[in-house]
Order: sequence, then structure tokens, then C-alpha cells
Amino acid sequence: MGKVSQKKLRSLLAQVKLLALDVDGVLTDAGLYYSDSGEELKKFNAKDGMGLKLLMEAGIEVAIVTASSSTATIHRAKKLGIVHAFIGVEDKLATLKQLCEQLNISLSQVAYVGDDVNDLPIMEVVGCPMTVADAIEENQKQAIYVSKIGGGQGAVREICDRIIKAYSQSNNS
Repeated sequence: MGKVSQKKLRSLLAQVKLLALDVDGVLTDAGLYYSDSGEELKKFNAKDGMGLKLLMEAGIEVAIVTASSSTATIHRAKKLGIVHAFIGVEDKLATLKQLCEQLNISLSQVAYVGDDVNDLPIMEVVGCPMTVADAIEENQKQAIYVSKIGGGQGAVREICDRIIKAYSQSNNS
């Protein structure tokens, strides 16, 4: 899809019913930490968490779809009240399509944020493909919006704020 005008971006964001997110490189800085026992640890950004809570309060569904099987993601999702969290997913697009069918939401009403090659199949079919500032070039070319800051540093908060603003402006006009 690629870049669109600010007016078109606001229009597309106002139609979003589901924000789906990758984890590593989007909700985290893509760094992986390991304990002495081999447990994988991730660092999530509290500002992203607040943004996701505000988005859900606005009535927009949130989902996490990741290839990683780290249970840290499930713990973070539970802490934020995100009920649609899928880890260890090999075919992210199939999982997203199934969730959309369950929620009665079309792919055109989905905003997806992904930073790497395994996110491209979803970004090619959703209404609002988005990415973070430090994503690979292919994702940046496919995205209608690239955050000003990198993954795990508040980029998801930035995107949540844009969706909420577009949604509230649309409902107040």
C-alpha cells in the first residue's frame, strides 16, 4: 500500500475496529534477555501499555500475534487485559483471519503493526498496515504509517494515540 495523505490516513484509522500487533521489535526493542536458567525475558514499554488500555476503553479490540513462544507475552497481555493473545504462531495471517471472523470484523478494519518479513503477508491485506521507525525497509514501504520512534520505545503508544484521535474526530463530526 505505502504512504497515504494525512487526510486518507485519518480516514483509514477512523475505521479501525482491531489493532493487531507483533511483539519482538514492536512491543519490545527486539532485544532478548536470558536468565541463568535459560528463561527468555522481554522488556515492554509502560507507555505502550497505557496506550493499549486507552484504545480498548475506546471500544477498539486489541490482539497480539507473534511467532515467539515466550510466555512473557502472555503475562504482559493478561496484565493489560488483552484477551486475544496468540504466541508461537507459524501462520500469522491465518490466525488473524480466524480472529476477524470470530469478531465479525473485515480485514479492511484492521490496523496491524509489524516490523519484519514474517509480518508482510498481513500488512499486504489489512486496511491499515503500520510499522515502527526501526523496521526493515520492506515493511516501511508497505506501511501507510511509520512511527517516529522505534519498537519498544513507545511506538505503539504513538500509534494508539493516532487511532484514538482519528476515531474521536470521526465520531464528533
